[in-house]
Order: sequence, then C-alpha cells, then structure tokens
Amino acid sequence: MPPMPPLPLSAQQSPPPGWGVSLANVQHETFSTANHALISATGFLDDPDLVTSHAVLQKFAKLTPLYPGVRAPLDSAICQAWLIRLSPLLDQGFGPARKGWEMAAWYSLVTTPPGALAPIQRLPHVDGTDPDQIAMMLYLHRTGHGGTAFFRHRSTGLEALTQHDYPRYAAALQADVARTGLPPAAYATDGAPHFERTHAVSGAFNSAVFYRGNILHSGVIDNSAPLSADPREGRLTINAFIRPVAA
Repeated sequence: MPPMPPLPLSAQQSPPPGWGVSLANVQHETFSTANHALISATGFLDDPDLVTSHAVLQKFAKLTPLYPGVRAPLDSAICQAWLIRLSPLLDQGFGPARKGWEMAAWYSLVTTPPGALAPIQRLPHVDGTDPDQIAMMLYLHRTGHGGTAFFRHRSTGLEALTQHDYPRYAAALQADVARTGLPPAAYATDGAPHFERTHAVSGAFNSAVFYRGNILHSGVIDNSAPLSADPREGRLTINAFIRPVAA
C-alpha cells in the first residue's frame, strides 16, 4: 500500500475513504466524586484496519523522553477533517470553544519494557495543567494490554492538576517518595502506594475516549505481556491533544 498523500485543505470536510469518523455509538459519563467528564465512542473509524495498515508505513521515533515508546505524527489535514465531526461533541461535553478547536495527533506505540522505565514513567501523569486541553485516545490494538486508568493522589486528594495546584502536588509527591521510596520498575496498575485508581476504560479495539488532559492518568499496560514495536502486533493508539483556538 503506497503512502497516503496529504489531504488538501480544500477537502477537509471529507476524509479519505476509511478514515471517516462515526459518532453513532457515543456515551457521555462522569466518574469519581469530582464528576470528571468522559466521552467514549465505539466503532469510531470506518475502517480501523486500513488506518492500522497506514501506521505500518510510518517512521516511528522517540519524540519525547516522557512517553515510554515511539510515535509518528498524524497528517494535520486528517485532524482538521476529524474536527468537523468532533467539534459539536466536544462543545457538548466540555463547553463550547468560541473560535473552534485545534488538534494535533500521533500514532503511538508503548515499547519500553517495565524494567527499563524511568522513575517518572512508573507514576500516573498529566498531559499539562490546562483544564481546557482535551485528550483523545483511539485504541487500535488487539493485544492483552488495556485502555486508560485515572487516579487520585492519596496525600493531597488531587485528581486533576492546575497551574495553581501543581507546586503543592509536586512537593507532596516528593515527600511520598522520600518516605517510602520509588515504586517498582513497572507500569502503574492500582496506583499503590501513592495513588488510588478512580476509574478505567477498557480500550476496546476501534473505541475512542475524550477527557481533560490535566486529570492524573496512565495507560493500562500488562507488565507481563510483550510490547512489540510492530504496529500490527503492539499496543497501537492514536493519541491527540485538542484545545480551543486561542483568542
């Protein structure tokens, strides 16, 4: 299959065949006592196997030291085409964006063995402290690995971090680690001892979830299962950051 050419801006309303988005099976829910908004959509892509086969053609690389694997950027024109369908859903679930939404996305493969994880990769994380930034996870794997879990930090009670909260959280976490030591070299499961899990999504094939990126979360990774770098075999996702267009 030859590489897919970039989608011209004049064709933004119509993604290439197979790349269309279905919102026929959407669920809005909240979780934990903080009532965090979560949107899920099953059967998200028209042809998820075609999209997976396109991932095989990409040049994956380690783009950030924090992500425990490799990534390849998704064509920005695809993001723009998807936003035509997703914008009303995002407005409904997270509040209207007065000037619209913007989106950047990547194919992502978790590949780092548990024993090679850096200390910060063993803990739940946030994608930033801006509550207006929305994360999307689209699960394109049929492995024994799961979806995404969400957490509460035990000593502060924080589940989401803002710019105001972050210094207090960081100081408390540092004190936690000084008291009990770092967690073992493994992906976070129940969050013990410093965190507790508040919710999890299963990560079923061709399902997508949307949530605020400043909520503490972690991928659900089976520490005993293989982590292949082959998109056809590994824990392949498309992850995106979506935010309101700046005023």
